Amino acid sequence: MTASTLALIVFPVTAFEQNCSLIWDTTTLKAAVVDPGGNPDGILQLAKAHAVTIEKILITHAHLDHAGATAELQRRLAVPVEGPHEADQFWIDAMPEQARQFGFAHGESFVPDRWLKQGDVVTLGSLELQVHHCPGHTPGHVVFFHEPSRLALVGDVIFAGSIGRTDFPGGHHATLIHSIRQTLFSLGDDVRFLPGHGGMSSFGAERLSNPYVSDRALQGPGR
Repeated sequence: MTASTLALIVFPVTAFEQNCSLIWDTTTLKAAVVDPGGNPDGILQLAKAHAVTIEKILITHAHLDHAGATAELQRRLAVPVEGPHEADQFWIDAMPEQARQFGFAHGESFVPDRWLKQGDVVTLGSLELQVHHCPGHTPGHVVFFHEPSRLALVGDVIFAGSIGRTDFPGGHHATLIHSIRQTLFSLGDDVRFLPGHGGMSSFGAERLSNPYVSDRALQGPGR
């Protein structure tokens, strides 16, 4: 029997070009939508084109561009929503106001079927994703890690050459740095990650050269 693997397609949504993704178990063709910030019709068309069945919605954090279309997809698909951590409840409650502020078509609040916390496991067909709570960008931000693929879906915690903003309500710079250095980098330099915006990178590359969290950046000048 062929071992299941994780397939990934990135589908940018909203004016912020947020990396919504469709992931699935290649054996069962059971899929999850990760961070559906907008364009629910396009997401459903993508699933149909790849002949996969969406069985759940996964949320890294509750900013509008990552979760704005969650409520509509939840209604249309009748599937559970897993994530984020419950510390992002206030962002979910503020979803309609976020939509009004930025002029988004989608932005309803929603009720997660499962809040996630550090050490939880999310299943997808025969696959398992580890959950890591990585606050700092938002207090309830989580990251999904598929260890066999050495792949992490990190939302807005870290980017290629940058890190998440911490000037929004609930953000905290030192906490974000700790989440990256202690939680994410400990997963291994070889781990590739898909951020919420922009291209993929690896934790090893960011440990080496990221101007905010690299080993050299945090050693201080002249050291």
